[in-house]
Amino acid sequence: MEKQELFEVMDRFARSGLQRLALRQGDFRLELEMPGAAGAHAPPAAQVQAAPAAQDAPSGAFVRAPLVGTYYAAPGPGEPPYVQVGDRVEKGRTLCIIEAMKTMNEIPAPCDLVVEELLAEDGALVAYDAPMVRYRHV
Repeated sequence: MEKQELFEVMDRFARSGLQRLALRQGDFRLELEMPGAAGAHAPPAAQVQAAPAAQDAPSGAFVRAPLVGTYYAAPGPGEPPYVQVGDRVEKGRTLCIIEAMKTMNEIPAPCDLVVEELLAEDGALVAYDAPMVRYRHV
């Protein structure tokens, strides 16, 4: 399965309202599960995760991925990132981009904030609802 097809399946699953999905295609196997799915005994869907650090992320306020896609910290290759740890950011300012199905989705700051930690790696696949930025309100 091609990377773009995988993104499309994951995005459609996230918007479908389904709790679990298992897909097999030859030797390829994909299992997805929404957080909090009742009675789930299968491994969690987060086999696709923001980054290993996201599993051990400290508590706090987070900007979470609103969709499945590729996380980009900057507007383009070789350009400075939208935000860095310690930056004070106004509500609505772009924090990052998530590319899904060849569409670049700007992710805005939900409030005035200070960036405390960046949890996703540039160019990495992020799962739906994965924490990407830990922040504190200003």
